[in-house]
Amino acid sequence: QVQLVESGGGLVQPGGSLMLSCAASGFMFSIYAMSWYRQPPGKERELVAQISSNGGSTNYADSVKGRFTISRDNARNTVYLQMNNLKPEDTAVYYCKRIGFPTDWGQGTQVTVSS
Repeated sequence: QVQLVESGGGLVQPGGSLMLSCAASGFMFSIYAMSWYRQPPGKERELVAQISSNGGSTNYADSVKGRFTISRDNARNTVYLQMNNLKPEDTAVYYCKRIGFPTDWGQGTQVTVSS
């Protein structure tokens, strides 16, 4: 079955960096676009970034443009989210998702930005 396992979250100070990873299995990873979402405390889940199947096209939410970078390694069936210059408002549970499949979500990884 489809599995998406996020890792790399944690507590970081404002201005710091984290790299999230999402290991995928159970489907042919290299032919699907992937995305990262986040859900801040008490708020709805929101799209953060998307990447095409070959990594050649990416899109970002305005709130993270210039600070976050989505990438993928199709040989490792993994999608990444490099997060730089983190702000307190980036605090959220971060999820990866296979685009086009409403139920294909990971369990999430907590990112907390606080001094």
